Amino acid sequence: MIHPLAAVASIGVFYALVLAVGLSAGHRHRGESTVGLLVADRKLPLVVGVFTMTATWVGGGYINGTAEAVYANGLVWTQAPWGYALSLIVGGLVFAGVMRRAGHTTLLDPFQQRYGRSVTAVLFLPALVGEIFWSAAILAALGATFSAMFGFSLEASIIVSAAIAVGYTVIGGLWSVAYTDVVQLLCILVGLGIAVPFAVHCAGGYELLAHDYRAQFGDAARLWPPLAAWWGGDGWGYEIWLWGDTALLLILGGIPWGVYFQRVLACRDEQTAVQLSLWAAAGCLLLAVPPAVLGAAGATIDWQTTAGIDRPEGPLVLPYALRYLTPAPVALVGLGAVAAAVMSSVDSSFLSAASMFSWNVYRPLQSRSISSCELRRVTRTAVVVVGALATSLALMVQSIYALWYLCADLVYVVLFPQLVIALFDRRASPSGAVAGMIVGLVLRLGGGEPLLHIPAWIPYPWPMPDGGTYFPFRTFAMLSGLLTIWLVSRWSSTLRPIASKVE
Repeated sequence: MIHPLAAVASIGVFYALVLAVGLSAGHRHRGESTVGLLVADRKLPLVVGVFTMTATWVGGGYINGTAEAVYANGLVWTQAPWGYALSLIVGGLVFAGVMRRAGHTTLLDPFQQRYGRSVTAVLFLPALVGEIFWSAAILAALGATFSAMFGFSLEASIIVSAAIAVGYTVIGGLWSVAYTDVVQLLCILVGLGIAVPFAVHCAGGYELLAHDYRAQFGDAARLWPPLAAWWGGDGWGYEIWLWGDTALLLILGGIPWGVYFQRVLACRDEQTAVQLSLWAAAGCLLLAVPPAVLGAAGATIDWQTTAGIDRPEGPLVLPYALRYLTPAPVALVGLGAVAAAVMSSVDSSFLSAASMFSWNVYRPLQSRSISSCELRRVTRTAVVVVGALATSLALMVQSIYALWYLCADLVYVVLFPQLVIALFDRRASPSGAVAGMIVGLVLRLGGGEPLLHIPAWIPYPWPMPDGGTYFPFRTFAMLSGLLTIWLVSRWSSTLRPIASKVE
């Protein structure tokens, strides 16, 4: 049994270490320019960049969600690890070099060049909402984990963690975030890595664990659906299209995020930006293994016999595995791993949203010239505001995860086609961007959202019993928006010469 004072001391030491590293990095680079605050003056070393990119993706939602999916749904529905890894690979090979070569500072810069400041300000909204709800969901998961493991106050856990992340991010910007990510990633690797052997021992060893897991989940214990599933075989039916829709959401929808491009654009050149993405993809896959094994162990053991408790619900399997399947010292280190995973994501998200606001909304919409000092001050203020919003939402835990899913959908449906067209279509126009955004939103919202009790009002085929649909309407909405931007941009370009002749 873990004494509460030991838990408090353990997490206190971890937070003190992270804060010290963040403040130290911030003070070393405090006098730098706005570019230094936003993109580390484009001098981010490759090794530090790989650590911070990997740590940003391997957040609290990533490790908790991986364990939960393996535990509750089977390996075949655990799509986030390889989905996000492929997202980093596609982002590195297709988008990273182009963005870095152009010398952009944020994700929204190509939108501003193609569509102007007004349309960019509108596109900032889904990017902002996605970052805030992502952070809120992760903070809520941290509070629930601490409460389940040690009886900590959920509210205090959320507020203290967010305050520390905001503190060092305000002082040092990306430099502080990057160097604290190095510490946090090492904590995740060690904390979860040393827990795995104990959990596997409780499950009877690796061979018995694999045997029992396959016996329990059957075909769902494999990594990929069988080939016959794409023709409706092996009992999948229309469900395979839902699997494919979710996979594309993770792969392509994981690209247009400010946290990703902030690290890409901090590299010294485009070759480093590509390498950064590829190495981080390998890191994401590696760090998915410990939570996946812990989730599998939790799925196969008899909890009453092993730990004397009832089988936990899916979202709590990781903290319960750490608390009941490992010795107390290991559980304490695992607690630090969970906290590290959360803070490595929320600090990045706070800075990303604040950077896009100051650089792409505040600066262009001002009629006067803005000094570098003012821009840094606005960025730091925005970090505090975004952190406060995310913390407030995290304290309302009932619908955070559902809202995060919807926001992830909106990033995929709205921002991905806009990014593709802005970067690779020279005839892209503001009217095309607005039309594509409207079409994508209407088609996505028309599919409804059962988790948020939003009814579907577009009769997509292949309905689910719960009111959803197996039809891949998210990808359909994204492709429809992409095609609309392309067509309307060309149509509007043909009208402009005609209008000029009439005038």
